[in-house]
Amino acid sequence: MIRSLPVIIFLLIFTAFNSSAQKKFTINGTLKDAATGETLIGATVKIKELPAVGTATNNYGYYSLTIPEGEYTLLFTYIGYETVSQKISFHKSQVINIGLATKSDLQEVVIRANKPNNDNVASPQMGLEKLNMSQINQIPVVLGERDILKTITLMPGVKTAGEGNTGFYVRGGSSDQNLILLDEATVYNASHLLGFFSTFNSDAIKDVSIYKGGMPAEYGGRLSSVLDIKMNEGNNKDYTVQGGIGLISSRIKVEGPIVKDKGSFMISARRTYVDLFLNASSDSSIKGSSLYFYDINAKANYHFNDNNAVYISGYFGKDVLGLKDVFGTNWGNSTGTVRFNHLFSNRLFSNTSVVYSNYNYVIQSFQSNDSFKATSKITDVNLKEDLQYSLGNNTLKFGINILHHNIAPGDVSTTGVSSFNDKHVERRYGYETAAYISDEWRANNKLTILYGVRLSGMFLLGPGTFSTYDAAGNTIASTTYGSGSVVKKYFNLEPRLSASYAINDENSIKASYNRNTQNIHLLSNSTSSTPTDLYVMSSNNIRPEIADQVSTGFFKNFKDNTYEFSAEVYYKWMQNQIDYKDGAQLLVNQDVESQLTYGSGRAYGIELFLKKKYGRFNGWVGYTLSRTERKFDAINSGNYYPARQDRTHDVSVVGIYKFNKRWTFSSTFIYATGNAVTYPTGKYSIGGLTTYSYSERNGYRQPSSNRLDIGATLEGKEHKRYHSSWTFGIYNVYGHRDPYSITFRDSKTVPNTTEAVETSIFAVQIPSVTWNFKF
Repeated sequence: MIRSLPVIIFLLIFTAFNSSAQKKFTINGTLKDAATGETLIGATVKIKELPAVGTATNNYGYYSLTIPEGEYTLLFTYIGYETVSQKISFHKSQVINIGLATKSDLQEVVIRANKPNNDNVASPQMGLEKLNMSQINQIPVVLGERDILKTITLMPGVKTAGEGNTGFYVRGGSSDQNLILLDEATVYNASHLLGFFSTFNSDAIKDVSIYKGGMPAEYGGRLSSVLDIKMNEGNNKDYTVQGGIGLISSRIKVEGPIVKDKGSFMISARRTYVDLFLNASSDSSIKGSSLYFYDINAKANYHFNDNNAVYISGYFGKDVLGLKDVFGTNWGNSTGTVRFNHLFSNRLFSNTSVVYSNYNYVIQSFQSNDSFKATSKITDVNLKEDLQYSLGNNTLKFGINILHHNIAPGDVSTTGVSSFNDKHVERRYGYETAAYISDEWRANNKLTILYGVRLSGMFLLGPGTFSTYDAAGNTIASTTYGSGSVVKKYFNLEPRLSASYAINDENSIKASYNRNTQNIHLLSNSTSSTPTDLYVMSSNNIRPEIADQVSTGFFKNFKDNTYEFSAEVYYKWMQNQIDYKDGAQLLVNQDVESQLTYGSGRAYGIELFLKKKYGRFNGWVGYTLSRTERKFDAINSGNYYPARQDRTHDVSVVGIYKFNKRWTFSSTFIYATGNAVTYPTGKYSIGGLTTYSYSERNGYRQPSSNRLDIGATLEGKEHKRYHSSWTFGIYNVYGHRDPYSITFRDSKTVPNTTEAVETSIFAVQIPSVTWNFKF
């Protein structure tokens, strides 16, 4: 397949240049929020007289269109903003920067009535969901803390990992097969408080997109999805302060101009204070315990001129959990991104990025005569160059990146009379590389094709001793490598193809195929995110995971694009999947790869989605019918069995109703088939010890889960200098007991019998109230 790479690149370039035969000029510029100066990502620019011509702004609000000279009407649209219509006499290349106003900020912009955009129908991209931040802030969640990841699981094809868990599964993939990016930096553990909250403070977030299929060529490294999150840049016109005070957490954000209309900054922070309640306890065993998290988001940008801009952003978060004088643990993520935008010409846009990411954890025991400390971390440094070239009906994207991994799998140090010995697992180093090229070709009024290819590489490096194991986990050979020596390398070609055919302005059919490769893998025995999650790279024993996905769908807009409907069908093949042998020891194990077994997987399903975007009442209904299965020679006699995240039916309903200027009501309802689990089918006693025999892997189901949440927002009376609101919510309105886990034990009341013990985290109604402010 690699031999065909030059041919694919030639076809991309030939198609682009062939479309530019006639004399044309270029219009380019930036779209921003008229009130704050924030750039608008994914805003649409169209030519009224040329229905086949159009584009969307990139991640920096930049757009470029090349069209023949003439008289045209430009249409600039973005969800939540009024459409701007501007007539131009187009006889030379021009720069047109536009500020779009929200529906409450219309004083400075001339607006003409136009239908909302129909990107759902017109775009060739499949499997893409863009989340509206104003809707996220209205959706009721546990304890009132707005949560991006919880909202994502309300989308079809995205399934929750369970109650009290921020992990999610996309189209049959596992949780580590989702690439989570915060301003281009990888977030390895996106949970706070053991999964009850996510790492993302919604006050600091501007844009959220999740790709479930048809992944663009600029993304790679994971099999199932990309969750691309962009932070706010900050208000470059005025200084503002906003935040909120809730029952267990508070948050604050400060933003403003560095130089008005040229640069801005944003700093946002939040903290929970459950530990304050624990310290107030009269119970000496609880007093002094720790249970809290905090995080900080910061970003600054400066535009030197129309052609050059720099962005600097960062995140730091930490969780602390501990019982006084007994144990303590802390874990957290930190990221940093420096980006430089340069406009070489009105057609060629460049972004250069240096990205840092770190995840680490520490677990300690404080027993007086017997204590230990365990640590682990992963650190990434990524250098990227991404370019975008606009030419006629084509938008070319191409770039390269090199990512360095530094993984410290684990160290354990002990003191006192511990029966454990100090352990040190060798660090592992490696590079991931990638080069890509893609083209969005608007062939005519009906057909748009997005196609490209990505070449990815993996280089596992020394120093260290590396072993090879047989299927039983026995060591075949061990070799010691020096610093920088290549231990193992892999190359994979990843083609990407999507196409959209417009039946008319309101209906289209789409199809896509994409291959993805993953070279970094999560090892965890838990279905939920835990601080001790361990990552390993592809090696002599672990081959890159590969997934091929095909999908097709029907897309329809109606009622002047107020409603969107889609029906997508997908099938995914997965190779080199990882599972664990019975009794696998993953924590602080130099030979952890001997504990693994390898197989394949498949996932298929249909997703239905109906969404109302505008009006006093909006929301959506999503339904997924799907299966996901795995096949390992050493498990279930080599036959396919349900993966633990297999849920046949998944339903979500979201409704938001603006009753009047002050009151807004919202509700969500979810229903899902229970997780696939393995239960004991019998037991026997040897030497007084009870041993259980188990069913085939994941041969049973937990009870189905369902939950209703409601919320309301009361806006304060309008004041010139400040604004406030109250947010109320009830999580799990009818107190349904969703099973978090089911375990088995010998009955304490009936001899020689076994009883099941069901654990539920939120088995009662949980009210919340938050006061929000802005001035």
